[in-house]
Amino acid sequence: MVPPGKKPAGETSNSNKKCKRYFNEHWKAEFIWLEFDYEQKLMFCTECRQALVRNKHGKAENAFTVGTDNFQRHALLRHVTSGAHRQALAVNREQLACEAQVQSHQNLDSAVKVEVNPIKIAVLTTVYWMAKEKVPNEKYSSLLEMQKLNLCQALLTSEHNRYYNPSSIQAMQAAFAKVLHNEDRIRLKASPFIGLVVDETLDVLDQRNLVIFSTTISPREGQTSVTFLGTVQLLDREDYTAAEKTVKLIRSFGVPSRKVAWLNSGGSSLMTHRLSGVGSKMKSICPLLSEMHCLSYHCSGLLLESKGIFDIQYMQQYEAVVDAVYRLLANFTARNSGLQELQRVFEFCETSIGRPKNIHWSSVLPAVKAIDSSWPALLLQLENESERSPLALGLCEELKKFHFLAFTKVLLDTLPIFQKLNRFFQLEDFDLSLLKPIVSATIINLQSQKTSNGQNLQMFLNELGKHPCEDKGKQSSLWYKGVELVDCSKIHLIDFEHFKKSYLEHIQCNLRDRFPSSSLEVINSLSVIFNPKCYPQSLDEIESYGVNELNFLLQAYSCVVISERAQNDFPLFKRIVFNLNQLSYKDLCAKLVYGSSEMHELFPDFAVLAAVLLVMPFGSFLHDKISRGRELLKQGQWDCLREDLSNVMKVAIDGPSLNEFDFSLAVEYYENM
Repeated sequence: MVPPGKKPAGETSNSNKKCKRYFNEHWKAEFIWLEFDYEQKLMFCTECRQALVRNKHGKAENAFTVGTDNFQRHALLRHVTSGAHRQALAVNREQLACEAQVQSHQNLDSAVKVEVNPIKIAVLTTVYWMAKEKVPNEKYSSLLEMQKLNLCQALLTSEHNRYYNPSSIQAMQAAFAKVLHNEDRIRLKASPFIGLVVDETLDVLDQRNLVIFSTTISPREGQTSVTFLGTVQLLDREDYTAAEKTVKLIRSFGVPSRKVAWLNSGGSSLMTHRLSGVGSKMKSICPLLSEMHCLSYHCSGLLLESKGIFDIQYMQQYEAVVDAVYRLLANFTARNSGLQELQRVFEFCETSIGRPKNIHWSSVLPAVKAIDSSWPALLLQLENESERSPLALGLCEELKKFHFLAFTKVLLDTLPIFQKLNRFFQLEDFDLSLLKPIVSATIINLQSQKTSNGQNLQMFLNELGKHPCEDKGKQSSLWYKGVELVDCSKIHLIDFEHFKKSYLEHIQCNLRDRFPSSSLEVINSLSVIFNPKCYPQSLDEIESYGVNELNFLLQAYSCVVISERAQNDFPLFKRIVFNLNQLSYKDLCAKLVYGSSEMHELFPDFAVLAAVLLVMPFGSFLHDKISRGRELLKQGQWDCLREDLSNVMKVAIDGPSLNEFDFSLAVEYYENM
């Protein structure tokens, strides 16, 4: 017998080598018989150890049965081709054959699959298609009748009514979701890290919900995926549980919290400050978490989030006036092009006159633009309606106020800044190196508008005309485009200046909260290391390039990388990346993450960091899925309970085409419910 720690003849030890080597976790994927004892720091072969137990004479003993610290891939290759390993495989195969023969009669029934009844497949296919195409459940019976008229052979008999009826539609949808979630669990387990998107939005009943997605990377293919995980309802005064509910959902998929690398709360502008709380709470649970609270995809999302920063009363008043204008105009037949534009914006926001809908008009750039451009025609229309409508008279007076017009101009100066930032995150292959400069430039732009007015506000102030008042005791009035403004005294002007500065300070602070400096530094450092486009043009400058950024990343992810090894590998890594300057950062990272690639083998620590980068939850594909989730949640045609709605959304968002879905497995799940 060879005592542990001693190596049989022909095996080398790691302890005598100048270059200290480490165990590579990815070897397990390549050599399925390999196991690693983390306490002893030794590698073993499960096949050889199993055969050693079966071999009474112990002739299968070798370095991989007693444990070896020779952490080289060549040692693994030598072992897999050695006579001892082959002998062990033969012993194990012989034993498995004997066990299989004993159990053959027991497994015969389960080994032969009974063909699924075509009637069951036809019915489940119909229900699946309904979920994919957003067809209400009440249409189920009529769809089956139509298929019968089209001579669908499987449905021509009445047998399907015994097992499948309208009352069982929810159970079928649950079976579909179970099939898809099983695939999700496999995908989440295989991904080294995941990113989370927690999107807060309102459903058709104006109840707050979290719609949760994940981003993953496949080591076998190097491909990223976006997956809908489910919805979570938030009750009033229940904000403190949002983090717990989010963590509970991801844990139901078997995802350990240490794998969560990113959180993007790209939700609506209603409750983003609560989602920021979710991020801070989750950070204590997920040690690798970096937060990036991306802007909302339809509005700036920075205006009504925190009542403590500035007086929000006027913001609410401004939006109430704009909302009333849009709803009133929806009842009129507009002949003026400007008023027609207002009505088109109202339709764009999918607002129903009969049912109130919370829209933050001060965050919708097309709405603000339409109010500004059609202001004279709008006043004329409201004045014409004022005799018949007290509401029109009140709105006409509100629109003449200096504060309303001046704030509209401020919005025209600020909203386009955030619109550009939003578009940046919707690009599929945006340049990561630009993120930090863009956020910094946005904050500087807002800061400058506090001391010097933006372009639209300054033009408005320049166009104001003063008319002396006949009463010498009163101040001169201000006119704009031939209309006399109200509430434009010096006190009103001073009050507005204070409000403007407070508003700009508020959105500056909120922008900093959404893009924490630590997260920006992580993204910038990842870009420096993995984006070939950022590398110097000359090899002479490579030596000192990226050293500080790498050290920052090694400290931030110290629990999943080996710093000393990464620093030793960095010079060679940089030279290889320098010669791969035609690749995008995503292509380079995919090569590193791909388990069978040479770069994955050569640079294991950089493969880990590349996986972190690839699961960062941004891009047009994610944006499309978030929009799809919001659309489904806000539709009123789903006659579903909360859990049932989540099942339907799963099929609609992530369900593959009819010919790719496993209906046989869905039938099995359904009949076992």
